[in-house]
Parts: sequence; structure tokens; C-alpha cells
Amino acid sequence: MVLTIDIGNTNITLGVFKGETLVFTSRLATDTKRTEDQYAFELRNILVLHECSRSEIEGTIISSVVPHVGALMSRAVELLLGYTPMMLGPGVKTGLNIKIDNPAQLGADLAAGAVAAVAKYPLPCIICDLGTATTISVVDKSGAFLGGAIAAGLTTTLDALATKTAQLPYIDIDAPKSVIGSNTIDCMKSGLVLGAATMLEGMAERIERELGEKATLVATGGLAAKVVAECEREVIIDDNLLLDGLLIIYNKNKK
Repeated sequence: MVLTIDIGNTNITLGVFKGETLVFTSRLATDTKRTEDQYAFELRNILVLHECSRSEIEGTIISSVVPHVGALMSRAVELLLGYTPMMLGPGVKTGLNIKIDNPAQLGADLAAGAVAAVAKYPLPCIICDLGTATTISVVDKSGAFLGGAIAAGLTTTLDALATKTAQLPYIDIDAPKSVIGSNTIDCMKSGLVLGAATMLEGMAERIERELGEKATLVATGGLAAKVVAECEREVIIDDNLLLDGLLIIYNKNKK
């Protein structure tokens, strides 16, 4: 079995694969104040919860956009499983032809998502990850990573609205019944959820004009389902895209 760990700004997503089959997934909070011992303890408990023996985990790969937590998790895996995990970064083969100005700047999460998209979907492909930040990645028909766009995520935007204004509250992020809100909460829901859906579709259209052809549109991340439900074009939801990409990368690099 292979343990895949995707460390985001807000959550850590874990996935255990048996061959190509995803056996289970789990989530932890990303917390820079935890120690490697605490992360090792939580990893152990998650494996126990899913009746997975430590001896069955033959390899581990980690991607992280929070370097400090990535280092803590790497040491936690060493404590728990007795080996140093593979860390997605420079020197690790992805198979991607990266055409951005500085390929070393490409985030590990974006690389993993793009690798999975190339393997799973028709190209060209536009990948939207709706997390703490909303990231859009573009892979052309040859499988080359061209670049993309970054915007504030829905929870980040909501946090800014609630903390930087005097009368706007924290709300549940759900779609309103109408695009024209008749009260403060519905107005905020319209701007957040319908605004994100409109942005996703509008950015996809602009990207397709630059590419000169239609693209497969894939969405992932914790809020993908709520946003995609309000889109008027076909969008594929793939909750485990990054974990699939990590497994592919692990298999490319394992000794």
C-alpha cells in the first residue's frame, strides 16, 4: 500500500492506495504548532481507525504548500513507519513539461493535480482547485503545463468580508435561491458562490480563446461541489485528483 499526503494551507488530506485503488481518505487540520510526535500519533490513529496495519504501508509521498508542516509530517512518517517519505519537489520526476517562467516555482499541489489530469482526462485541460486559494492550472493538448491564475478562495474572501467590515457576518457558504439577494446573507451567498461559479466559467472561456480550442474543465477542493452545482457548463468534479497525481508520481520515482 502507498500513503499519499497532500498538505494544504487549511487541511491535510491523506489517502491510502492498494495498487491503483484508493482504499480510504482522511483529513487533518494543518497546524504549524503541532510537533512531529503529534502528527505521528494522529497518523497512527487514522491507520488504526481504518484497520490498516503500518506494516502494509510500503511507501509514502508528501506534497506540501506549507514547508514547515511538510517537514514535520516527513519526520512523523519516519517515526511511525521507519523510513523517509518521498517529498514532491525539485529532483522528483513528474513527467510534466513545465513551461512557466521558473519551473522551480510551480507548487507541489499544482504539479500533482496536473499529472493526474493528464493521465485521466482529455486534453487540453483546465484544473480549478477551490481551496484556501482558488488556483486555475492550464495543460495544453500536448500535456505541457502552461501556467494559470490565482485568486482568493471562498473561505478567505468570507473571512476578509467578516473581519474588514462592520456589518457583514460570517455565514454558511451555500448557494442562494436567487442571484438577486433580498437580504444581507443571501447577497453574500450570491457574491461568494455564484460569483465563484461565474468566475470559473468566465476564466475557462478566456483560456479557451487563448488556446484556440475547447478544454476539459475539472474542479477539485473542498468547495468544488457547491460551486460546480451552480455552473452552466459541464465541469467534472474530482475530489481525489491530487492524491491520484501523487500516486502516479510515486510510481514514477520509486526504487
